[in-house]
Amino acid sequence: MLYFSKEYGKEELILMKVTIDDVAKMAGVSKTTVSRILNGHFEHATEETKKRVLEVIRELDYRPNALARGLKQMRTNVLGIILSNLQNPYWTRVLEGVEDACRALDYSLMICNSNDDPQLEEEYIRGLQMRQVDGIIINPTMKNFALYESLIRNKYPVVAVNRKVAELELDTVVVDNVMGATLAINQLCKNGRKNIAIMVYPPEGVSPRLERIEGYKLGLSRNGLAVRDSLIRILPEKKGIVREATKELLTQSPEVDAIFSTNNMMTLEILEAIKEQNLRVPQDISLIGYDETVWSKHLDPPLTTVNQPAYEMGEIAVKSLIKRIQAKRPVKPKTTLLEPNLIIRRSCGTK
Repeated sequence: MLYFSKEYGKEELILMKVTIDDVAKMAGVSKTTVSRILNGHFEHATEETKKRVLEVIRELDYRPNALARGLKQMRTNVLGIILSNLQNPYWTRVLEGVEDACRALDYSLMICNSNDDPQLEEEYIRGLQMRQVDGIIINPTMKNFALYESLIRNKYPVVAVNRKVAELELDTVVVDNVMGATLAINQLCKNGRKNIAIMVYPPEGVSPRLERIEGYKLGLSRNGLAVRDSLIRILPEKKGIVREATKELLTQSPEVDAIFSTNNMMTLEILEAIKEQNLRVPQDISLIGYDETVWSKHLDPPLTTVNQPAYEMGEIAVKSLIKRIQAKRPVKPKTTLLEPNLIIRRSCGTK
């Protein structure tokens, strides 16, 4: 509302906050009627009343206090998300799905990056709860089991993405990693590769890593190839380690004619190592990476990738979380398993 006041001989324009009382008074209805229309409940109002209230809202530029309204309903319409590594381009695509779904469903979002640090993850979980977010989406470090268990026991709305938390019943959205790895190995075998190595970060209970190793072994077996432990390279998540390990592998096992990279961050180091060994992709060694990125098709040669439906993962996680938040009765936890696909380019040996 606007009014003029005179102070020290000057006229001053003062802006006062418009309240629901102002809207009700100007529209000639009750506060309850205004509140119902604001929340989309039109069944108790005539078309004329609804139109008049909405016109007054627009005319006064009335904006409800979302936080106050949320506290009254014990909700804030804010979600939290804790991801493991925002440097990984994969999570950018997941976040796009999360943010678009939040916007469409009238929720705000708080984003946290745990860097796969369990202590930081715990701080973020407790911090988001203190800030009264309605629920949390999390890519768990897998090292705070008691805390995850506490969230479930206290019926706090939470959805896990990308990683499964064994022995806990909670909503989970994951991709079929066994299928993704098998697709990659099948393609390499189809292209005549027989000595295929795999690069993977330490599994340590992290389901995608365990499943990609499983899919790698399954793919070899289905194509009549033996699984050789010497070609399964488990490497620390430390910059430069993958590059050196790849050079060591290619020196110790010159028969290796293909590498399956299970993480897009390690793929670039593998390519660097191959180049330093004066080898060519795919003529000397084929390569398939995990996760499609904006740069995959621009590499020389273009990179074959296992493409995960990252956007869909984020979108489904938000809808699952909000469904749980708004449920009047207990909802049985559900695991949504998404399917990957293989984007075939020249790096795997296909022209």
